[in-house]
Amino acid sequence: MRPNYKLLVLLLAIPMIACTEKDPPASENGLKIVFNHQVDNEPLITDQMIYENAAGNHYEVTEIMYFISDLTLYHSDGSVIRPSDWEDIHYTDTNIPETLEWLAGKNIPAGQYDSLTFTFGLSEERNESFMYVNPPEVNMVWPEVLGGGYHYLMLNGWWEDLQGVRQPYNFHLGIGQIYENNSGLVPDITGFVHNYFTVNPNGGPFYIAAEGISELTLTMHIESWFETPFIYDHNQWGGAIMQIQDAMYIGSMNGRDAFSIKQ
Repeated sequence: MRPNYKLLVLLLAIPMIACTEKDPPASENGLKIVFNHQVDNEPLITDQMIYENAAGNHYEVTEIMYFISDLTLYHSDGSVIRPSDWEDIHYTDTNIPETLEWLAGKNIPAGQYDSLTFTFGLSEERNESFMYVNPPEVNMVWPEVLGGGYHYLMLNGWWEDLQGVRQPYNFHLGIGQIYENNSGLVPDITGFVHNYFTVNPNGGPFYIAAEGISELTLTMHIESWFETPFIYDHNQWGGAIMQIQDAMYIGSMNGRDAFSIKQ
């Protein structure tokens, strides 16, 4: 008897059809954050001395690198969501375009969200020395003698001093130090200050769809680092502040309102 090939194919296909109907593929959604950088509500232009801060310093920006972590979403129903299936520390670098987008989570409850928060930099618990071994993140290392771990922020550029001379500045945030005043000697470090802080960006609400990728723009308003709530003067603090806790304190306070979100 010749086998009935048509019948055989049909019999093989039935279990596949039944399985497909019984177990449909689960839908998946996600949240993508796009990083944007502005000065006075205009897109950042690097390497040009075209900006003036609240202290009257003429300045330019060459590059910005920073970490954000511990993203938390606040649903309109009152629930607090920490996105799953994500890397919860993100590095952003204006010199590396691929870091300007972050798939911040998947399988997030759909609906309206009133706000979000994140840690700017790395918390004391998360800021572990030597956890990065490859660039670019390894380039953010903070010297062990100054507290270890990693920079929260590198905002680099130039400003014109009181004599009109172009000077470099490194507006860097990380672990601060408390020094003992030893007259005539190199001061001893007697303690450390963790300058990370929580940001609740202006803007919102925003929506996350049940399927597909929902996109949200996170904008850094660079001028805010230098003006609110404290006016920051490059002529007062100089070009490097990694060992000047008073200057880093100003940065850690001013950065709290330096971000906004928009969908």
